[in-house]
Amino acid sequence: MWLLDKFLKRAIHTGHLVVTDHDGTSHEYGNPGETHDSRGPLKIRLTNKKAAGHIARYPQLGAGEAYMWGWLVVEEPHDIRDLVLFVTANTKREGDSAIQPQTRFARILQKVGARLDSVNPKDKARKNAEHTYNLTRELYERFLDEDRQYTMAYYREDPENTSLEKAQMDKKAHLAAKMYLKRPEDNGGVPMKVLDIGCGWGGFALYLHEMYGCEVTGVALAPDQIAFCNERAEAAGVADKVKFHLMDYRDVEGEFDRISSVGLLEHVGKPHYPVFMEHTHRLLKPDGVMMSHCCGRAGPPGATDAWTRKYIFPGGYIPALSELVTASERAGWQVMDVEAMRFHYSHTLEEWYNRTVMHREEIVEMYDEVFYRMWQFYLAGAEQAFRNGALVNWQVIYVKDRTAIPMTRDFIQEESASLRERGAVPSWRFDPMLKQAAE
Repeated sequence: MWLLDKFLKRAIHTGHLVVTDHDGTSHEYGNPGETHDSRGPLKIRLTNKKAAGHIARYPQLGAGEAYMWGWLVVEEPHDIRDLVLFVTANTKREGDSAIQPQTRFARILQKVGARLDSVNPKDKARKNAEHTYNLTRELYERFLDEDRQYTMAYYREDPENTSLEKAQMDKKAHLAAKMYLKRPEDNGGVPMKVLDIGCGWGGFALYLHEMYGCEVTGVALAPDQIAFCNERAEAAGVADKVKFHLMDYRDVEGEFDRISSVGLLEHVGKPHYPVFMEHTHRLLKPDGVMMSHCCGRAGPPGATDAWTRKYIFPGGYIPALSELVTASERAGWQVMDVEAMRFHYSHTLEEWYNRTVMHREEIVEMYDEVFYRMWQFYLAGAEQAFRNGALVNWQVIYVKDRTAIPMTRDFIQEESASLRERGAVPSWRFDPMLKQAAE
């Protein structure tokens, strides 16, 4: 316990944390007169004699595993989200070093491991995608919005009074507006061709067709995602206009007016940024526009923590803006617009967490208690990174020719407002089960 005790004494400055070790000894940290919230001090129990050492030697990996395995128990009325946000709100005063491995050698191993893990040839990229996205679709139905948007929602208004469904619809409008799409009647009667890389469950591709009449090709690497996308397109009667393929983006051929990449670059891997930028540059028409939305670091380049790489996103890496811009410049892209989306993802993840907890019994039945706790820890850890850490979402507009978009950003706000005014697309239009029920 001495090593964990040393870490917590250094890390916890505000609030009141009580830790009961496996042998019943109690340790207090912070200010006993300053409780975490109106529910009193935050209390945790360590149920295994190995727990304290496992957590202290590598807080990011050890804490997650201890919670998954039941070695760390958060006493009611608090839960793991309260603990994660409490600790990281304290440690952010000292920066990321407060929760890094305790020795220099361990930190070097962490960085080397993260770099090797981000090398994603096609076979590995497919396996990584299946690890994350080929979980049962029923799982994602339990915590995502009805359109299954598994990326940041856009809270234009007070998050406390905005539903996840509305925020995700506003996100789609915001992204679509930045793509500067033209409807057939404004494009010589010809529908634009759009490539949606990393299309998820198809919601954005279907939205683009609904709003602009464009022909969309969506590609992703998780078989169940693509199967579901095609089911949705069939249910909506647009399978001839919106097509989805189980395909690596590196295998896509053809020429497109617009390219969207939403939540994809986090999975590409830093070593593959040059290939991504060069290949998409080849696929886009000379007067085209590419819109990229991804998680990002507000500061310098870093490394993906071991717990996330091991359990949630193998091969994943969240880029700094400098890394994206450098790779795109070398491929011939011109960056026309950059927006840092701050805190939107923390609110999104909070809602995902709440919905996950709401469906605890069903998720445990689908998998088991260890999986459920792993998912809790993932969502809480991700939320803290966007709330207390230095993560943001980057939205970047790339072009080959500077005349491809208007001279001012007014077009984004005007088109977004127009799309929102048109209203949400009824969910049953794109969902086989809901459509059948509606009929």
